[in-house]
Amino acid sequence: MGAVTLDDLRVFVAVCRAGSLSAVARDLSCTQSAVSQHVKRLERETGVRLLERRPRGVVPTAAGRVLCEAAADGIAGLDLALRRLGDLVNGEGGSVRITTGGTTVRHFMAEAIVSFRRRYPKVSLEFQTETSSRGCFDALLAGDPDLAWVTVGGPVRGIEQRPVVELPWVLAVRSDDPLAARPRIDAADLAGIRLVRLPPNSTSGAHLDTGFAELGVRTGSDTSVADWDTALLLAELGLGHAVVPAVPGLTAPADGGPLRLVPVPALRPLPVGWAVRRWDALSPLARSFADAVAASCTAVRGRGGI
Repeated sequence: MGAVTLDDLRVFVAVCRAGSLSAVARDLSCTQSAVSQHVKRLERETGVRLLERRPRGVVPTAAGRVLCEAAADGIAGLDLALRRLGDLVNGEGGSVRITTGGTTVRHFMAEAIVSFRRRYPKVSLEFQTETSSRGCFDALLAGDPDLAWVTVGGPVRGIEQRPVVELPWVLAVRSDDPLAARPRIDAADLAGIRLVRLPPNSTSGAHLDTGFAELGVRTGSDTSVADWDTALLLAELGLGHAVVPAVPGLTAPADGGPLRLVPVPALRPLPVGWAVRRWDALSPLARSFADAVAASCTAVRGRGGI
């Protein structure tokens, strides 16, 4: 395989992840033919077919899956080594790359970012937005970020997850709603309510649906939203009820405001935290930032902000 290049392997892994030659070509700002040449060179050198064409794209063959998994591990390890070499060259400089949802930074990381930047003023924090925990996992497996902040769920091959905080659920309603005066919301109170639905492809949405099923609660939905903040906004506008996790700092005034947040203790809390490829391979800077976020979340919870 002397003619195979690192770019060949990177492109092949990207194609396996995306399931499409054209999508990778768009991401790399090159032609589909150029992407195809990378794959053909690998097939020529290995002597086996690596991709199988389907009506809506491509999937790796059995041999392709073996190569993709090995290449992804190798590329991630090499990228980590290059990053560490860069940190050594830059002294106290360097970077930490984090992938997470669009509203996560504000809810979970604001205080940690300030404290981390004071401690490491020359370090760059780079944030990449994904729309789901699955997207964060894919980014980690592709070797792009150091850390991913996710809703912690079931085991994911090649990923280590570490819960940081468990978020209780609350029902967000307008202050003039009959449920706003309740000290808590029980399962019977949720029956038949039409809720603003969390993204069905999200881990948090799936967790909530499972919780409702465990309680035997059936709810309706008129609206689906992309994130928790939008669900809260619609509830505040009186356009529906929303069951959302009580993220750090989420509060509603007892008097004078349009929104009430009523605890729903019957639902199992939502675990959120860090995901990485390997904790023992994290750079010291990435580990320091992860610890800073965990300490910040713990401090907010201690102040009653969750």
